[in-house]
Amino acid sequence: MATQLHQITDRLRAFIDAQQMFFVGTAARDGRVNVSPKGLDSLRVLSPHRVVWVNGTGSGNETAAHLLDTPRMTLMFCSFAREPLILRLYGVARCLHAGDPEWDQLQALFPPLLGARNIYDLEVDLVQTSCGYGVPLMEFEGQRDLMERWARKKGDDGLVAYQQEKNRWSIDGLPTGLPGADDAASL
Repeated sequence: MATQLHQITDRLRAFIDAQQMFFVGTAARDGRVNVSPKGLDSLRVLSPHRVVWVNGTGSGNETAAHLLDTPRMTLMFCSFAREPLILRLYGVARCLHAGDPEWDQLQALFPPLLGARNIYDLEVDLVQTSCGYGVPLMEFEGQRDLMERWARKKGDDGLVAYQQEKNRWSIDGLPTGLPGADDAASL
């Protein structure tokens, strides 16, 4: 029942645009596989082969660490509404941080996100759909505002300090590429 395509079609782009949540999967050559749910208005399809998404400050930074080791990424979208569908985008990704040459241009694609920590740029080389018959029906109630409230309470200096403490190394001890405190303070 799975169908493989070499690009994101207009129909699949509309499906992606309608989703309130997606999942990202990455893995380094060694260590743990990471799968994270993502929400908010944080993803844009730029072309049939390119997707970017902005990531807020969180308790870990596994995706960034994994991409420095092995740049593979999978994004998965599930329909929890009327028509079942699972969509996976496979490809090679890179991580950008504030101060990188394309940061401002890509960040402008999204609403402001306090504590925006990374932007991921995925070059899609395989698109796969499957039925989604086993995915439950669920109603969307709304996006949480907790990340914004948490980031606002931390303030700019508090966010930098938190990122330096929690986001510079993966749970497997891999570097994440996040700029150091001196670098981040100058941005």
